[in-house]
Amino acid sequence: MWDIYETKLVTKQVEKLPWEIARKYKAWIEIVKLRGHSSLLHYPGFKDEALVGKLKGCRSSRLNLQFRVIYSQVKGKKELIVLRITPHRY
Repeated sequence: MWDIYETKLVTKQVEKLPWEIARKYKAWIEIVKLRGHSSLLHYPGFKDEALVGKLKGCRSSRLNLQFRVIYSQVKGKKELIVLRITPHRY
């Protein structure tokens, strides 16, 4: 079982998201809690990819064509920190 922590910014962003995106984010959380972020590769809607540039070391998963979940894994532990949910502007 993985632990997922959200920043204060993310909790505020989830409240303002369209309901379809918020529902997909909750599904993303459940998948990651049970199986980890590597299992996202088995779900075609959640394209998971490593980021480069100033967000190097972080990863992103697609919620739809526009919105992404930006997160980071704590090394050596089964913990993820969700940094933000953003429209496709990093």
